[in-house]
Amino acid sequence: MSNNYFVHESSYVDDNVKIGEGTKIWHFSHVMGNCEIGEKCNIGQNVVISPGVKLGKGVKIQNNVSVYTGVICEDYVFLGPSCVFTNVVNPRSFIERKSEYKDTIIGKGASIGANVTIVCGHNIGKYALVGAGAVVTKHIPDYALVVGNPARISGYVCKCGEKLAFKDGNAKCSACGEKYTKNEEKVECIES
Repeated sequence: MSNNYFVHESSYVDDNVKIGEGTKIWHFSHVMGNCEIGEKCNIGQNVVISPGVKLGKGVKIQNNVSVYTGVICEDYVFLGPSCVFTNVVNPRSFIERKSEYKDTIIGKGASIGANVTIVCGHNIGKYALVGAGAVVTKHIPDYALVVGNPARISGYVCKCGEKLAFKDGNAKCSACGEKYTKNEEKVECIES
C-alpha cells in the first residue's frame, strides 16, 4: 500500500484497503475493508465505500454517496452528489440477503448525475452520461445519454461529454472531432 495519498483526520479507513497514489479522501468518509481504490481518485465528504468495492484510477465521487458492496467503477468514473446505489432487489430489514447482492459495473469514463438512483444488477456502459435525478432500471449502453424515471435513452455522447448528432449511422463530435458509428443502440468510437 502506497503512503502517497491523503485521508482527512475525520475519516476512517478500515484494515485491508488498497489506496492508490495521489488519492484524496475528504471529511467524514468511511472506507470499509477489502476495498481497492485506484490512483488519483477524489472521494468527497460524507462518502461510504462498503466492503469489496473496486474503484479504478481517476474516479471522482462527490459528497454524500454510498457505494455499496457489488459496485465496480472502472477508470475515470464520475459519481455526482447524492447519487444512490442499491445491492439487493427486494430488501427487508428482518431478512438477511447478503447472499443475494447483485453486482453493478460502471464503465470507463461514465458520468452519473446528482441524485441518480441505480437499481443493482444494471450496468452502465463506458462514457455513458446519466442525467440528474434519473432512475436506472436496465443496462445502459456505451456512450448513451439517459434521463428520466425510468431512465431512457435521449441521445448519445462523445468521450468528451458533448452530444452527438448521427446522420446515416455516423457522427463527428463538434467539440473534439472524435468520430463514431451507430447501429441500433450500439455506438462505437472509430479509432484513428
